Amino acid sequence: MKVKGLRWWIVGLIALAAVINYIDRQAFSVLWETEGGIADELYPELDADGRKKIYGSIGTYFIIAYALGQALFGRIFDKLGTRFGFALSIGFWSLATGLHALVSGVLGFTFVRSLLGLAEAGNWPGAAKGNAEWFPTNERAIAQGIFNFGASFGALISIPLIGFLAQKMHWHIIFMIIALLGFLWLIPWLIVLKVGPKKHPWLTDEEKDRILNGQRNEVATANGEEEQKSMSYGKLLGFKQSWGVIIATAAIDPIWWIFVVWIPNYLVNVFGVGIEGITKYGWIPYLGAMIGAWFGGLLAKNFFNKGWDVNKVRKATIGVGCAIMLPALLSLSNPGTPLIAVLIMAVVLFGFQTAIGNIQTLPSDLYSGKSVGTLSGLAGMSAKFAAAGLTWYIGSKLPADKYSLVFLIGAVLVAIVVFAVWVLIPKIKPLQKA
Repeated sequence: MKVKGLRWWIVGLIALAAVINYIDRQAFSVLWETEGGIADELYPELDADGRKKIYGSIGTYFIIAYALGQALFGRIFDKLGTRFGFALSIGFWSLATGLHALVSGVLGFTFVRSLLGLAEAGNWPGAAKGNAEWFPTNERAIAQGIFNFGASFGALISIPLIGFLAQKMHWHIIFMIIALLGFLWLIPWLIVLKVGPKKHPWLTDEEKDRILNGQRNEVATANGEEEQKSMSYGKLLGFKQSWGVIIATAAIDPIWWIFVVWIPNYLVNVFGVGIEGITKYGWIPYLGAMIGAWFGGLLAKNFFNKGWDVNKVRKATIGVGCAIMLPALLSLSNPGTPLIAVLIMAVVLFGFQTAIGNIQTLPSDLYSGKSVGTLSGLAGMSAKFAAAGLTWYIGSKLPADKYSLVFLIGAVLVAIVVFAVWVLIPKIKPLQKA
């Protein structure tokens, strides 16, 4: 049996995993703020600041675990491959989601959120690895855009979906229901992704040639050399370009986490909305992100079609995204109404997704073989530590209704992204293994 366009089916499954990832991840933030939800049931005596500190603490440990998971799963994907790496990641994060229904108190939620963060982290180095394996260079940005579309769509539907369920059933039941989604995803994944593109029996000869001949960073040479093993961490970090990828990722990623972690809390404490307001407004920023994921991939594809090289395409697309984010973040200091606030947030996340898809392709643009997942994991780990620090600061140091300084920090992070990409990576091109 031959399947036409098999690579698009595979990236579609990876994008679906990202949808499930965000439903699982966002459930806690919505159910925490819900009337009669987790915070109301477990901490009825605490005020908004007290609950925010507990929520911020649990969120910080989640992101720290997520950071460690980025490096761990980067290595796991390089060692076990894309097929089993994803199966391990989504299997454990679905188990962790179900365990949310069985715990109570700070310690219990910290444990299950940490387990969830550790396992969910595999989705991103796995996507980078799958992208590098299954797509030629000039299609990687659009493939990454499809994956990011999945993440954005998951974030888009998760808040109204969980908000709707929260008005119908107890939070324990909701965690059990959404845990099943990941286990169901494993069935088509293990059937479709049998092996890589070189040996997959369902791949047409035309598509196989398109993938392998279009991978300019492909490690197998015409002389029949074997695929390169992953560089050591020391050798990989000896290139300033590696640091450019790590710093750019560590700067841009916390901007996303500001909104992923804090939108429900922001709407409740700044504008005084309830679960109906969270359900009504909370999804809007992710609509901008979803459109931006498509836009960034298509913009890069259009630039490639004009004959631009990888360096020019990546920097132009990342530059457009940063130019959109910067003024929007600054304007969030005083938006006036919740509707205006979430609309501006949608612009921020549109710019974010325009840039991030191309930043995430940099490891496969610069390196080859098994070093791609390793660098993606290191960059992701650094990004999550930065996001964890910002989450701790918001939860512990800021009053519940004060967020303007957070958005100013976001604007500074955009400037750091520009520095890392333009100064530390003067020319985006494949680097030879030393």
